[in-house]
Amino acid sequence: MNKTEPRTLPGFMELLPNEQILFNQMKEKIEKTYQKFGFLPLDTPILELSEVLLAKAGGETEKQIYRFEKGDTDISMRFDLTVPLAKYVAKNYGTLSFPFRRYQIGKVYRGERPQKGRFREFYQCDIDVIGDGELDIINDAEMPSIIYNLIKELGFEDFTIRINNRKVLNGLFESIEQKDNATEILRIIDKIDKIGKEKVIEELKKLELKKEQISKIIDFIEIQGSNDEKIEKLKNLAINNEQYKQGVQELSDLVKYVRLFGVPEKNFSIDLTIARGLDYYTGTVYETFLNDYRELGSVCSGGRYENLAENYTDKKLPGVGISIGLTRLFYKLNELNIIKAEKKSVSDILIIPLVEDLTIPIKVATELRESGINTEIYLNDKKLKAKFKYADKLQIPFVIIIGEDEIEQNKIKLKNMQTGEEKEIKISNLKEEINLLLFTT
Repeated sequence: MNKTEPRTLPGFMELLPNEQILFNQMKEKIEKTYQKFGFLPLDTPILELSEVLLAKAGGETEKQIYRFEKGDTDISMRFDLTVPLAKYVAKNYGTLSFPFRRYQIGKVYRGERPQKGRFREFYQCDIDVIGDGELDIINDAEMPSIIYNLIKELGFEDFTIRINNRKVLNGLFESIEQKDNATEILRIIDKIDKIGKEKVIEELKKLELKKEQISKIIDFIEIQGSNDEKIEKLKNLAINNEQYKQGVQELSDLVKYVRLFGVPEKNFSIDLTIARGLDYYTGTVYETFLNDYRELGSVCSGGRYENLAENYTDKKLPGVGISIGLTRLFYKLNELNIIKAEKKSVSDILIIPLVEDLTIPIKVATELRESGINTEIYLNDKKLKAKFKYADKLQIPFVIIIGEDEIEQNKIKLKNMQTGEEKEIKISNLKEEINLLLFTT
């Protein structure tokens, strides 16, 4: 009989158990941080009706959609968590409380060409605050506070949340009569760190921009200083455009409120080159970089949008949100050895029975589990040496041995696998002893 080679589709990540434990720990930290700020959990279907999911999609996005027919139904797999959120809010508008604060952590699917660090199936970790008709700018300022807490929870101290406002950029382009070229100009200035100022000027000249227009753009993106100094210099550019002025005022308010939320000055900065979501974000935008690992790119990004569900309802639903691509982040951190998947088991205790009647070992395991202690019983008939080798290989910290003598004396033998120390404990005192040991190790 021919055997089929076991293999996984390109662009889909599978992890070894020790890696999966670490991945789950990261996911749990993100979820707990979102909950700490009062965001409600939401889960939407992976499969949606194509006409619903693709109400606005087009271009490259639509080319990457996994789409198929089942009977007479045209079905697509979700490619992000924002469009399903829009559908959900429009569908449940009458029963939701606004502002609606939700988090969702789930897999999304994009049929793009797989390459190192990019996946066809990956976890997104999103939060959004949706307003009914309006949403105050202070909601934009809470996002950096959440990012700050989240990145610290993941174990990093040296990072910068870079913020900008699309109204400032759009107002600038309107003022120099380059609104139609905005997308291309933003693409060019976004490369300034890679290609340098002179090359940027050369590329802007190819768009047939006048010298004074280019000068205005360069003066704008070269603004340096503290956050307050940057805002003052933006005001001093004397750009007579209402959208620009509104964007500068929103940036000024944002900085004031971000400080109010307790984010240290060293961890957030106005960056006038940030121009993400060209056709989506309408106000504040964020990108977050680990300063020692800039090669990772932005690890958490997002921004403000004016009307989340315009394709599904006439209700105006402005919002602001952020997202972490957890699968890509985990892959990159693991690849660079920034994180280490050292934990090989989720068990705190391994019970090794040396008796045929498993009544007492199972009872002990049940009591420990009811106390919140992860407990595993070795149920296979192997030599004692092999059982200890199993515990050692999975780095289970403690082993309980239960034999005939222990049962007769109403005791168990507890071995610390790290120190090799053994001690006898009364079964009645077991939970307290083990909780104390786990707390101190």
